[in-house]
Amino acid sequence: MGHVDLNAISFVLPDGRPLLDEVSFRVGEGAVVALIGPNGTGKTTLLRIIAGDLDPHGGSISRSGGLGVMRQFIGSVRDDSTVRDLLISVAPERIATAARALDAAELAIMEVDDEPAQMDYAQALADWGDVGGYEQETRWDEVTTAALGMPFEQAQWRRVTTLSGGEQKRVVLEALLRGPDEVLLLDEPDNYLDVPGKRWLEEQLRATAKTVLLVSHDRELLATAATRVVTLEPGAAGASAWTHPGSFATWHQAREERNARLEEALKRWDDEHAKLRALMLMYKNKAAYNSDMAARYQAAQTRLRRFEEAGPPEKVAREQNVTMRLTGGRTAKRAVICEQVELLAPGGDAGDGSGADALMRPFDLEVWFGERVAVLGSNGSGKSHFLRLLAAGGSDPEPEQRPVGEVHPPEVRHTGRARLGSRVRPGWFAQTHDGHGYAGRTLLEILHRGDDHRRGRTRDEAARVLDRYELARQAEQTFDSLSGGQQARFQILMLELSGATLLLLDEPTDNLDLDSAEALEEGLRAFEGTVLAVTHDRWFARGFDRFLVFGADGEVYEAAEPVWDETRVRRRR
Repeated sequence: MGHVDLNAISFVLPDGRPLLDEVSFRVGEGAVVALIGPNGTGKTTLLRIIAGDLDPHGGSISRSGGLGVMRQFIGSVRDDSTVRDLLISVAPERIATAARALDAAELAIMEVDDEPAQMDYAQALADWGDVGGYEQETRWDEVTTAALGMPFEQAQWRRVTTLSGGEQKRVVLEALLRGPDEVLLLDEPDNYLDVPGKRWLEEQLRATAKTVLLVSHDRELLATAATRVVTLEPGAAGASAWTHPGSFATWHQAREERNARLEEALKRWDDEHAKLRALMLMYKNKAAYNSDMAARYQAAQTRLRRFEEAGPPEKVAREQNVTMRLTGGRTAKRAVICEQVELLAPGGDAGDGSGADALMRPFDLEVWFGERVAVLGSNGSGKSHFLRLLAAGGSDPEPEQRPVGEVHPPEVRHTGRARLGSRVRPGWFAQTHDGHGYAGRTLLEILHRGDDHRRGRTRDEAARVLDRYELARQAEQTFDSLSGGQQARFQILMLELSGATLLLLDEPTDNLDLDSAEALEEGLRAFEGTVLAVTHDRWFARGFDRFLVFGADGEVYEAAEPVWDETRVRRRR
């Protein structure tokens, strides 16, 4: 068993803005604690401090037990790493060090097969056995079999980029939950997971004996799995924290009651402050013509000073107010037409007849102007490929059907034909926040520059639109320095400003806090246009009127209600 104890943790951003203000809480042995709060309040930063990636500027952390960490980027890995590399990255340090040494020795003996290389390889093998490496490989075999349906020997050299986001997440979660570390830090563990995957995670968190601190915005997962809820509340001096000792199901009521107590305490403080000040002024006036009042005046001053130095009680946190004005516009009645579209895996050979590279069997689809279509199915079934195909304008797009903004969706291999209707201009929300060209540029630079679909904005105009999305304070930050939720909000803002008439949203609520997700739902209700959204968010899907399901048997079909129990697609791997 392990625990984590945070005592008055403070952190200041490089630009001087305070992010965390004396954050204190405890994650007790065997507890599953959720860390929640608005985007940008420092949840990921706090996890990085606990993990040792960052040093706090104040306060201390005590911890017992081995520490396993799932970082936020898992699910969006786009480098040349393999499944083996991914598993090594979340293994205990002694295992990871021995594994890297063994890999380096194997590479050396393949390049220069001399006696020193052979000796190094023999030593690396011995070290691997000493740290329990062979037992670890047995555990990894269980992990890849459960997560990918294939043994470790077959999966270990597979590129991580060939896995869906949910498959990446599942591999790491299986490794951490089966591993020896007693304390787990999980940053957005449910992102990219399909609903069966989320239900599996909920069951694992309820059953585990490990101590878990997790960041999530999925309300159903929070209500099901978390035993306590720690909330980061933003403030001028940085975010502070308070702990709700119950589940998320009772958190809203607890927060309302807490805010009521804070308001009452602040009112009493203001009343007492006014009384002490009035008393001090009274004695000041009397002391001006009666020297016998001087001592009372001095005592009143001292009492008022000490009261003010103690300071007022904690203020009620300011509520977020995100306002999304997605407008759209009229288009042809038929917005999307698919004729025998068959999606192929990257690198597949179109039309070879084997079907081995097909993600889904050929399907037809018509989406009419104004419809809201949720695209459902398991991870790896091709849902994101389908959205990227439409985001590029379809199979053979006309110039007017090119995507809005600086978006360049990757090519999607397919057979059949996908077409967009007249005046349909696709706007793509990328699940991994890439493909848009925003990296390295500040939000003000992006808005000031403009593009073919939106005019550039002055500094004042840009500040006003950023303020509607609660991004005004991040105006001078680069896009890639934002939190995942802030990047998501900015992507939606760019869709609003660019005039898209077809919104293609790939897991838009994954990183959004509750207030922002509700603002998006309200914005979509007012949007004059067509919406297709890939989602595993059970709450978000309630706002859609059609459900396109990518089935486990490789068939694409429509359902009258959301279908959440489709398992991994049965295809040759």
